[in-house]
Amino acid sequence: MDLDVFVAAHEAEWRRLETLLRRRRLTGPEADELVSLYQRATTHLSLISSAAPDPQLSGRLTRLVARARSKVTATRRARGSDLTGFLTHDFPAALYRTRTWWAPTAVASLLVAALIGWWVATHPEVQSAIAAPAELRELTRPGGDYEAYYSSHPATSFAAQVWTNNAQAAALCLVLGAFLCLPVVAVLLLNMVNIGVGIGLMASAGRLDTFLGLLVPHGLLELTAVFVAAGTGLRLGWTVIDPGPRRRRDALAQEGRAALGMALGLALVLLVSGAIEAFVTPSGLPTWARITIGTAAEAAFLVYVYAVGGRAARAGRTGDLSADEAGSGVPVAT
Repeated sequence: MDLDVFVAAHEAEWRRLETLLRRRRLTGPEADELVSLYQRATTHLSLISSAAPDPQLSGRLTRLVARARSKVTATRRARGSDLTGFLTHDFPAALYRTRTWWAPTAVASLLVAALIGWWVATHPEVQSAIAAPAELRELTRPGGDYEAYYSSHPATSFAAQVWTNNAQAAALCLVLGAFLCLPVVAVLLLNMVNIGVGIGLMASAGRLDTFLGLLVPHGLLELTAVFVAAGTGLRLGWTVIDPGPRRRRDALAQEGRAALGMALGLALVLLVSGAIEAFVTPSGLPTWARITIGTAAEAAFLVYVYAVGGRAARAGRTGDLSADEAGSGVPVAT
């Protein structure tokens, strides 16, 4: 191959491609021309690399093709408005859309925890199977392990630890839902057993009010986030079983993307509950004040779901990417 002849034959195309790449906005015909020139430049680079390697020309075409690829594939940069849109539209819409899954999950889970608590509290033989009497007294006494847990570490590090643990639990519920729902049920049951045992042991010691005073301030919002994650995971798992009118692959892609967004949003919710657990639960505030703070946080979340999320859902938001963002085609003039 004669490089001089090759360059002379295609120089005008490369310069035209460079001109189009410098423009911020393209008309329809220019967008089509850009795609065509990008494809031809890719072919030119392949020919040069295989038939007549020239470092200088190869480097030039490599940079040109890379710039054109970035333009053609429309690489999108995150903007501040994306976060705002996610928090005001996509996340609340996803919460609202999945409420028929996580609200029943919450009711059923709390019922299980209450039944386990009643069983433990009213059956001494069950308490004996859990731990020795001396260990139970240490758990439930004033200032015992249940109470000391919330002040065992500095508040900031405790908040980080709580947030990490809860975010991992929520993520597990979301991810494991794809395995036909069963792992999500197991994670939920384990959490409800832990809560139920605590309720039962403290109730048997006559200190249920203390336990609820420690659990409710942060637990309302924290457990709601876990229930949302579990409900979303169950919905994802049911999509595997019954995708409805959609193709199973498309249904899983749509629900999976929405679940990923839910994971990010729930991490923020759990950050709030973790801060309450670290700074409010072990504080010297009276019990009614701590419960009021927790109740206010839960009420704010529910308003966010049903008011903000309901409005976003009625406007057509689902929590999934838009049709343009979810697609993978190259830009074409219309």
